[in-house]
Amino acid sequence: MAKTLRVVVPPHPLIAHWLTVLRHEGTPPALFRTAMEELGRWLSYEALRDWLPHRRDVVKTPLGSTEGTVIESAVPLLAVPMIPGGLHLWQGARQVLPNAELCLAGLPDAIESQAGVVLLLDQIRHGDELMGLLERLEQLGVEAPRLRVITALSASPGLKRIGEAYPEITIHTACIDADLDERNRILPGIGDPLQRLGIRTSQPN
Repeated sequence: MAKTLRVVVPPHPLIAHWLTVLRHEGTPPALFRTAMEELGRWLSYEALRDWLPHRRDVVKTPLGSTEGTVIESAVPLLAVPMIPGGLHLWQGARQVLPNAELCLAGLPDAIESQAGVVLLLDQIRHGDELMGLLERLEQLGVEAPRLRVITALSASPGLKRIGEAYPEITIHTACIDADLDERNRILPGIGDPLQRLGIRTSQPN
């Protein structure tokens, strides 16, 4: 049976709200940054719902004992934001991933066999950047069940390309837009995130 890329667009009103803030052309850089952080937080929350390792444990309350759930801290978790845009998603995601090890310099040379990996990038356009990371993770032995991708916005052409090469991964995104323009910008999209965040770059769009 053929495998299909799993793309999750959570139907949460806060996610829809902050995506709308990102889309609005009049949103100032400070609020754009806040919206990116909020999307990082809520998308990460949704991505961890059925994925974060946990166990049942008996705890003693002031009045008795009960069974509860605790996060399995023995299982390492790596957060890999694609600099610079993905770093703002991480600023929100860190609130629900307090024990994650932040990898600012990209992927490490080796990843523990049980470690989970969270990739954060501002948007998926044609898919080139994400494809490069997925190829590297494959070389490091990280399989799809240990991986989650979190992105503010995705374009259908990029998702199609990724799905053809890596159909088993799971992507959490606020929305899927249908098209790219001649400069590979998502339509209707959110514009150039770096420009809207007030980040200067000499690289072409």
